Amino acid sequence: MKLLKFLAGPALTGVIVGMGVLWWHQSGPGAPNGGAPASMGQLVTSYSEAVSRAAPAVANIYTTQVITRRDEPDDPFFQQFMGEPRRERILSSLGSAVIVSSAGYMLTSYHVIRDADEILVALHDGREARAQVVGTDPETDLALLQISLDNLPVIRLDNSAPNVGDVVLAIGNPLGVGQTVSMGIVSATGRNLGIATFENFIQTDAAINRGNSGGALIDTRGNLIGINTAILSAGGSWEGMGFASPASTASKVMTDLIEHGRVIRGWLGVTVQDITPNLAASFGLEEARGGLVSEVVRNGPAHQGGLRPGDVLSGINGNRVRDGFQAMNIIAGTRPDTELELNVIRNREPLTLSVLIGTRPPAEEN
Repeated sequence: MKLLKFLAGPALTGVIVGMGVLWWHQSGPGAPNGGAPASMGQLVTSYSEAVSRAAPAVANIYTTQVITRRDEPDDPFFQQFMGEPRRERILSSLGSAVIVSSAGYMLTSYHVIRDADEILVALHDGREARAQVVGTDPETDLALLQISLDNLPVIRLDNSAPNVGDVVLAIGNPLGVGQTVSMGIVSATGRNLGIATFENFIQTDAAINRGNSGGALIDTRGNLIGINTAILSAGGSWEGMGFASPASTASKVMTDLIEHGRVIRGWLGVTVQDITPNLAASFGLEEARGGLVSEVVRNGPAHQGGLRPGDVLSGINGNRVRDGFQAMNIIAGTRPDTELELNVIRNREPLTLSVLIGTRPPAEEN
């Protein structure tokens, strides 16, 4: 069975970037990002320019956690004779972060800094600084840090969606060997792995190894297109399947954390599951598409708008819904107090409902 592995771990870190050979057709300066060649054009033998633009903005982060433990057994009977001797043990882990603002804001993965008592940032130019946590978003496994240093290198975010087949580079310090670059392509987009509440991962075969969480996935122009998050592996080693949160997701999370202290999302107050072929047959659907409403929160937006358990959510604002993940992502991405038109199938009959989207409660309250 394949197992999902996060890319951070004790005494391990990573980020990646790469070099390779690619034929493409180009009529002027500034090559396109990936794409099949229209003819035998310019031969690209180096991505050093993209790397030189992006690599300085990728930093290593060291997190420490103070753990207090007893040297004696946990049995209370023995503890009364042993007194109160305790000792503290500091655990260090290594991950990566990307500088996205001259004000010192840095994006990383939430699981890298979770439970950390102290975060130390080591920049590409040799400088170090302690980082403050601006905010976290466990529902996308993203976090925002800030450091106070002058003349910081900043990476440019590209919020446009990459295409399957685009050439990408990953930058980091895999397995503690030092900053490293690897190259691959976008293998797929819109992946859902079940490791976070809201997922829209970019899948890539650019080599990503343990310790690379929070690092940069860039295009061939040096723009940030994703934050490396996890790998799919049976044994924890690289097997050609890595996943990154899109820059568009990270950008939205960053803006909300700065402006509101938490991420603001739309909320419908429902639980939606995918439509399987068996469910499609039982509901009289022509194909296994849409989301089955399995639970409706009392007095929530959906309940007030007339949505019921057992309804099949087939479209939102006239656009077809592919599955439950897509439906929840669309709703979460809608600003609160926005009215949505829901296309529903109830008792095998189509129905249209208008619902006023609410504000999703913080993750710890869900």
